[in-house]
Amino acid sequence: METATVVPTLNVTGLQKSYGPTIALGGVSFTILPGEVHALLGENGAGKSTLVKILSGVVQPDAGSAELLGLAYAPESILAARDQGVATAFQELSLLPNLSVAENLALPALKKGTLRLISRRDNEQQAVQILERYGLDLAPRTPVSQLTLADRQRLEIVRAISKHPKLLILDEPTAVLSSTDWLFALIRAETARGTSVLYISHRLNEIRELCARGTVLRSGRSIATTELGKTDDAAIFEMMVGTRLASFTRDRSALQQAGQPRLSVTDLHAGDIKGASFSVPVGGIVGVAGLDGQGQGDLFHALFGLTPVRSGDIRVDGKPVRVRSPAHALKAGIEVSLMPEERKTQGIFPTLSVQRNVTLGAMSKVSRLGVVCRARGQKLMRDMATRVDLADRYFNFQISELSGGNQQKALLARVLSTGARTLLLFDPTRGVDVGTKQAIYEAIQNYAAAGGAVLLYSSELSEIVQLCDQCLVVYDGQIVAQLEGDEIDERRIVAAATGHVDGNAIRSAA
Repeated sequence: METATVVPTLNVTGLQKSYGPTIALGGVSFTILPGEVHALLGENGAGKSTLVKILSGVVQPDAGSAELLGLAYAPESILAARDQGVATAFQELSLLPNLSVAENLALPALKKGTLRLISRRDNEQQAVQILERYGLDLAPRTPVSQLTLADRQRLEIVRAISKHPKLLILDEPTAVLSSTDWLFALIRAETARGTSVLYISHRLNEIRELCARGTVLRSGRSIATTELGKTDDAAIFEMMVGTRLASFTRDRSALQQAGQPRLSVTDLHAGDIKGASFSVPVGGIVGVAGLDGQGQGDLFHALFGLTPVRSGDIRVDGKPVRVRSPAHALKAGIEVSLMPEERKTQGIFPTLSVQRNVTLGAMSKVSRLGVVCRARGQKLMRDMATRVDLADRYFNFQISELSGGNQQKALLARVLSTGARTLLLFDPTRGVDVGTKQAIYEAIQNYAAAGGAVLLYSSELSEIVQLCDQCLVVYDGQIVAQLEGDEIDERRIVAAATGHVDGNAIRSAA
């Protein structure tokens, strides 16, 4: 009796794509089976984003081919890809911020009523059904611009899944989510119905939980498709970067070596923050942890002058300050600089070069009498690039041409270029690969060792455990736990972040 041949959901053969002399893909081949969650692994710049764009119809390959369920697949647009059964939830969100939740879910086929006019009621009714089906608690009329980044990511995912695709592409879907439970439940429900998923993430623990197989890309080529249960992390990293990465752990003896408080906060009320008190010492790295929307964003924004402070005391080197604006935060005597949450809309200037993006943070250092000095700019760029391990060949590239990890390095370089004595880093390694993470970790630790002070929020608890001397856990706008040294572990952080300290439930502040 003959065994039935399984037709792959996706079969990719020898895909290639170049941009001038730059080879983005130099030959990628792999197969995704029906109902499979297949991991795509690789450093930033390995070719993952280019591959996603080709499969999503955003760009066309120079050579190679793809088949979807045995039929030739070469979409020329996102709509063509969706029509053939491929939907993508992008890392750099594709939602239209000026439109509502309902309108974004309905696009491109907005429901129309009489006289061919768009029917808000019909679109909102459809949105309610979709949101309920996928467990997303959002109001259909809310403009996307008013959603948190985490809710925008969830909406991006729901919009893709709601198209009932044959192949669902998820590009760093949990980079801003504090919990994977909701997403993993959706993925398992979809694959049970036969949908295949291409899952892209730098978080190996997630990949191991979801995926049996994964394909590793390096320098635009597929290195191997491997059974993940038979391949340890070190071997995966070696395939990704060509060498084994050294492990990174913060020496917490730095906590005892840290100096006097650089930044002190007492009973701060701002936005959703209620009575926060803590300090960040000279030479110290203080972490902030918490589930989505607990006020951590307002805390960082208040310290940088973006969210008004209702009451409370902020001191720098023991002197009271009132931070009125970001420009004021950077002035002498305060010198606080922020690395924002969302690189694409809050951080980079996409049409400017990498050098211009970096040196914009320190115009007084690279100009004279209001005129930018090219030599000064180049020197500052070289100095900052060395600190964040950014290759000099990128200096004159438009920053939007860089991979996400290299953009993140450039953004950190700009923050460092300001000369600020306190850095506020909001999820500085979101969506970057292990090699880039290590470079960013080293830059942060070197900054602290040189006398800087760092307040760092991360959505990855392992990052807090590895990197920080102290950890502040935020719940319902309150700092409910301050952990130090060996107290900083994921179990304690999760308990406090979900409203429990020492086994007792926390009461919300009035």
